[in-house]
Amino acid sequence: MAFYQTKKIVTLIVLHTFLLSIALSCIFPFFWMVNTSFKSNAEFNSDYGLKPASSLLLDNYNQVIIKSGFWRYFLNSVIYTFTTVILIVLISSLAAYSFSRLHFPGKNVIFYMFLAAMMIPLPAGFVPVYVLLQQLGLLNRTGYVLAMSNMGLSISIYLLKTFFDQLPRDLEDSAKIDGCNKLETWWHIGMPLVTPALGVVIIFNALNVWNEFVLASLIFAEKKYMPLQAALLQFSGEQVTEHTLVMAALTVTALPIIILYIFMQKQFVKGITAGAIIK
Repeated sequence: MAFYQTKKIVTLIVLHTFLLSIALSCIFPFFWMVNTSFKSNAEFNSDYGLKPASSLLLDNYNQVIIKSGFWRYFLNSVIYTFTTVILIVLISSLAAYSFSRLHFPGKNVIFYMFLAAMMIPLPAGFVPVYVLLQQLGLLNRTGYVLAMSNMGLSISIYLLKTFFDQLPRDLEDSAKIDGCNKLETWWHIGMPLVTPALGVVIIFNALNVWNEFVLASLIFAEKKYMPLQAALLQFSGEQVTEHTLVMAALTVTALPIIILYIFMQKQFVKGITAGAIIK
């Protein structure tokens, strides 16, 4: 008995030590970045950001956000991300509900085409998308939102359809008796019941849009329209020796998506776990 208890304790210690080391390796770069962003360049050169900042120096953030005009790129990213996620949620939820509940010719063929689109690497479609948007005169803001909305639809439709398939039809029959049409049933019955899946869709697509760099670098020709990621490359090139300013800019870029995840982590975890047990 003592042997098995000792073995169990040793196993737990080894397992938790391993998991803790993985967690620290993921968290340390973020804290190093934030810590460095509060230092002067001279203080950083003396310890390379390994020691805690002597004081919370906000001059780096003032120079990055106000003097360098990073507030404009931050606002651009917020607008692009919010607009794109709203479009994806509306279009994908309507499409997923239609694939799940309606019967029309070619339904399965169209759905499998969306699934096939998930197998194509996203960078492979950047050049055709750029050429198409250029021909239509939709480069910069509008083209970026449309392109990112299109790229997030396939996985979102698939995920939401999986959840809509599990909803009991008795609820829809009750709504129909109360006089609801298909659109009202989708909004009042379907959408509230797939909230966990919507949380996954929102976080997943917000992360994709906020962090997109390659497509943003191709589409945006004017700097004033650029999102954070594209502007960040130019800023880091201009401030190649000012490491603390670059870390402040990176912190400003990373914080919003972290805050979004913190607020929606319950829906995200619930959506992932519910999707894992769907049959």
